[in-house]
Amino acid sequence: MLLDAASLYFRAFYGVPTSVTTPDGRPINAVRGFLDMTARLLTAHRPDRLVACWDDDWRPAFRVAALPSYKAHRLAPEGSEEIVPDELGPQVPVLVDVLAAAGIDRVGAPGYEADDVIGTLATRARGPVDVVTGDRDLFQLVDDARGIRVLYTARGITDIEFVDEAAVRAKYGIPGRAYADFAVLRGDPSDGLPGVAGVGAKTAAALINEFGDLAGIRAAVARTVVARPPLTAAVLKKLHAAADYLDAAPVVVAVCRTIDLPPVEGTLPRAPADPAALAGLAARHGLESSVRRLGAALGWPADALT
Repeated sequence: MLLDAASLYFRAFYGVPTSVTTPDGRPINAVRGFLDMTARLLTAHRPDRLVACWDDDWRPAFRVAALPSYKAHRLAPEGSEEIVPDELGPQVPVLVDVLAAAGIDRVGAPGYEADDVIGTLATRARGPVDVVTGDRDLFQLVDDARGIRVLYTARGITDIEFVDEAAVRAKYGIPGRAYADFAVLRGDPSDGLPGVAGVGAKTAAALINEFGDLAGIRAAVARTVVARPPLTAAVLKKLHAAADYLDAAPVVVAVCRTIDLPPVEGTLPRAPADPAALAGLAARHGLESSVRRLGAALGWPADALT
């Protein structure tokens, strides 16, 4: 089980009220929500390995170089940092400390997003993989033959949708492997991805189903003399106009699957890595009940923190 950590703690922050606080009154809702979600996932799906995948770089230079608009709307004024709610920012280091003390592997890679860590670990995996995320970009990883599916946090932190190849086909009318090309064509405003102007989801799906993938679509555009559906004269004109964008966008959308990562075991901790530190963090931040639930889901003994 691979957790898209930033996606999940943002979902937790917005899904659990900020009235959930530490003993001294600081919001701790994102950490509580993240830990409780993780406990529920462990209980429901019983993975034999677990990794919290981290955004070491939320807006990698290679993606910005290809498409400067990538996540540009999320930039803090006069800086390179992401806009993060004031009440969420201080909670992230607490979550880092709790995961370390609990013994749950947290993995990031300099210059890459959590998506790329997930893509690489899923590619390396020898067995089935559940990817837990609220990011539809990771739908491109679904692979029924290898047992890779997405547990999509569609709304809040409790409503999970299971996304496999059939689900992608049912929702978007395309094969799961084609989701990245579909996203390039349709666009994604949440990532600053404009898409091809005038090409919506229906046209994007029709093009993919007719020509297989983005390379096939562009080859058809290059050789077309007489337009015919779905490559009508209007669509042909739009794709010609978007040529520069279509050169750049695939680099932005495609999840990297072979980044340089050390071996990652992801072994479920049978006891906290640092019981005293975890007990202290739980007491200081009002996380005792969430830590107990996490421990129960991991099969820790009742006295694990003593």
